[in-house]
Amino acid sequence: MSYNDIIYEERNGVATVTINRPDRMNALRMGTYGELIDALRQAAWNREIGAIVLTGAGTRAFCVGGDTGDAKSERNGMGIIGVPVDQIHAAIRDAPKPVIAKVRGFAIGGGNVIATLCDMTIAGESAVFGQVGPKMGSVDPGFGTAYLARIVGEKKAREIWYLCRRYPAHEALAMGLVNKVVPDAELDAEVDRWCDEILDRSPTAIAIAKASFNADTETIRGQSQLGFQAVALYYGTDEAKEAAAAFREKRKPNFRGKTGNG
Repeated sequence: MSYNDIIYEERNGVATVTINRPDRMNALRMGTYGELIDALRQAAWNREIGAIVLTGAGTRAFCVGGDTGDAKSERNGMGIIGVPVDQIHAAIRDAPKPVIAKVRGFAIGGGNVIATLCDMTIAGESAVFGQVGPKMGSVDPGFGTAYLARIVGEKKAREIWYLCRRYPAHEALAMGLVNKVVPDAELDAEVDRWCDEILDRSPTAIAIAKASFNADTETIRGQSQLGFQAVALYYGTDEAKEAAAAFREKRKPNFRGKTGNG
């Protein structure tokens, strides 16, 4: 598969998948989802690859989720909600090797969910994490909520989703959302060091360990499927449409008067 929105590289046993839309803060448009899934699966089942690094091009953002230029109610590709978000999550979890998120800049919305799902997250000091769903008329009803709570705890996870605040790198480290924070200039070298250590370990033992970790939270995958069915219906409501309109018009949404169906 040839790629337009990502860069895929293999070097010294490490596959690096870079979302290459820096002009859009590495937001995911319709075609990006499929490319990302393909690249992650290619790296996952290449026996020469021992670790996968997922990152974003440029310095402004890791990923800010779905491209706001794509109307949610008009998405018509793969996946329950018209884009295969769940398949990206599955590709990260199903890869029998560690997937490391290398984060510079913003990891917001769906980008924050992706960073959360990666086996490990290493952040530059410029990194900022957070959710925007309830501000934008959206939510991740599976791994982005339930699995997040496993990582940072129920109270903090609910704060993240209900209030839609932004959390700088060191605050994310303190809550357990990332593994390590380093100066941005040292981020590439730090990730390389982590990958080198992984490559010195038994790949089979790591694959078994990852599968064992996943087994404990695998029920969330089923919950996610049910939840996305509800979200797909929600996107057609007046409330969700009001969120999109408010974003485009750069004003506060009026949710309280928009709870019926469109």
